[in-house]
Amino acid sequence: MPRRAWRHARKAVHRRTAHLPPNAQGVLWMVVSGLLFTVLNALVRSLSQQFDPYQTQFLRYFFGLLVLVPWIVHSGPQAFKPQHVGSHFLRGGLHTVGLWMWFSALPQIPLADTTAIGFTGPIFVMLGAYWLFREPMRWERWLATGLGFAGVMVVVWPKLSWSAAMTGSGGGWYHLIMLASSPVFAASFLLTKAQTKFESPRTILVWQCVSISLLSLPAALMHWTHPDLTQWGLFALCGLLGSAGHYCQTRAIHVADVGATQSPKFLELVWAACLGWIAFGDVPSQSTLIGGLIISAATLWVSRREARGKGALSQVP
Repeated sequence: MPRRAWRHARKAVHRRTAHLPPNAQGVLWMVVSGLLFTVLNALVRSLSQQFDPYQTQFLRYFFGLLVLVPWIVHSGPQAFKPQHVGSHFLRGGLHTVGLWMWFSALPQIPLADTTAIGFTGPIFVMLGAYWLFREPMRWERWLATGLGFAGVMVVVWPKLSWSAAMTGSGGGWYHLIMLASSPVFAASFLLTKAQTKFESPRTILVWQCVSISLLSLPAALMHWTHPDLTQWGLFALCGLLGSAGHYCQTRAIHVADVGATQSPKFLELVWAACLGWIAFGDVPSQSTLIGGLIISAATLWVSRREARGKGALSQVP
């Protein structure tokens, strides 16, 4: 998109959302982020079947950095100079560890199990936000998050295969590894919230790509396979989607309480079901439709509560 058209679109979005309370704006940013990440995850999963997961992880973030280069050049590198570079590498290290755990377990357990375990993340984030930032966790947010999690379980419970975890066989260990990645990603998310107090969203985004690319490179080189031209293009698209998704996510937690932004994450399951239906002809099951309705209702309800200003806090500087 030309730079002038991008600025026009951004100003138009700002005009249409400026009247909303900060927490309602955060919910909208998180919904867009979830949609972008859903498309990204579909591409990454396909590429992970063709390449080693560690190489896929590196190239996804490396191209995420490359697509930001024109923005960096236009604004000037000085605009992205961090206040505390160590915090960015600390966050990048946490996220890299979480990614290593997630990618290690991904090929070993069913996708339904992966989805169910991944949606434990908002619970860890909300608990961490209350403990670290003393955010007021109003009953509406707890209820919406609980209903969203219940909706996810309605979708995936018929397909869960916990027998391996209960018997202690190899598959069970991979379930535990996948589960252990959730609090690690939550810690990275909460550190991002802390960074928004002294760093701009664009600086956080750029340094996330820099730190994760550098930290992921050694493992990627050990398992390197040369992509063809089409695969390079898909990795570039992954970089674009990932950077856009992380920008929307950072904007969400910049303007809103962390707790207010968690319930919309459950909508990613609805996006995934719709994408599978449209792109791959996967007809959603009855449990997916019921769970999707629960998730959508919970998200719509809490979004309307936040839009009315129920307990909205002042905007984060």
